[in-house]
Amino acid sequence: MAKRDYYEVLGVQKNASTEDLKKAYRKLALQYHPDKNPGNKAAEEKFKEAAEAYEILSDDQKRQTYDQFGFAGVEGMAGGQQDYSQVFRGFEDIFGDFSGIFDTFFGGGGRRQGGGGGVRQGANLRYDIEIPFKDAVFGTKVEIQYSRNESCTACKGSGAANGSGKKTCPTCQGSGQVRHSQGFFSVASTCPSCGGEGYIIEHPCRECGGSGTIKKRQKIMVTIPAGVENGKRVVIPRQGDAGPNGGPSGDLYVYIRVKGHEYFERQDLDLYCVVPISITQASLGADIHVSTLDGKTIKVKVPPGIQSGKMLRIRDEGVPAGGRRGNLYIKLMVQIPVRLSKRGRELMEALSRSEGENESPKPIPLSELSD
Repeated sequence: MAKRDYYEVLGVQKNASTEDLKKAYRKLALQYHPDKNPGNKAAEEKFKEAAEAYEILSDDQKRQTYDQFGFAGVEGMAGGQQDYSQVFRGFEDIFGDFSGIFDTFFGGGGRRQGGGGGVRQGANLRYDIEIPFKDAVFGTKVEIQYSRNESCTACKGSGAANGSGKKTCPTCQGSGQVRHSQGFFSVASTCPSCGGEGYIIEHPCRECGGSGTIKKRQKIMVTIPAGVENGKRVVIPRQGDAGPNGGPSGDLYVYIRVKGHEYFERQDLDLYCVVPISITQASLGADIHVSTLDGKTIKVKVPPGIQSGKMLRIRDEGVPAGGRRGNLYIKLMVQIPVRLSKRGRELMEALSRSEGENESPKPIPLSELSD
């Protein structure tokens, strides 16, 4: 599903002030907050969509980048935390840190319903790999090994030993927060006894120590698509850390670093290489054989009188991507012999006498060197 324009998400004009953005976000946040719409996935997505839009547009620098380049300019800037930890920070900025306000809007400062601990998605993980230039152009499969938190099989991710369970935290009575009076206000903070979960485990699972997850190493095969560029990433769904309380796993982000090649360079979908030719080949023209990146040998016709540094284009021998393929550009460099045989020198001198030499050459116009 395509992402909607951030201004459209918040329902404001592009010249909206910071206060207009804040009012629009507050209205949507109140309407779609998960505590007000338990189990409603559509509302949860709208809530996250509004939070992401506000996070970008409320920051002057991010907003300027978004206005100039769109989603491509701000990719990765939005937090996207699945447990809403940063989103709630935004709520505190808008509504203030006062529990009375949270009681009015969220039923008790973000109280965890039922004291059972929210089921949240696990953390996303990052893995960096370096692949050869050729593999980036034509695609490959790479096996990687990494560590991730997996749901504990002994307690099924609950963190509690078999036969036991969880009980409501006696300190916060299941709200996950405690209140402190500061003058006329009552300020809520995370409960120190349960860490904001709203419950405590009386008998922790021996296998995971009550965490509900166990660190394990795993191997997976990652498919690198043809045409991938340096610095891009491949997302492997549900291969990140397992979520607490049996929640879904996060994703694995595989970031790709591409090694340089000895002979080829890349610009978008086009490949470039430099091939040497002799003076006689440049003067008379020739058929030369050039090896492409994928190991083929192709015949290339060099036209007579070609100048050093000129480009020849070979269609459809570049980078394949998106159902099409770029071109291969061959830059011809005329090599001057360092040493000549006696016979070679005689022939060159004869050529010089025959063709004549310009002893007062004029500079070449820069426009003719654009290739």
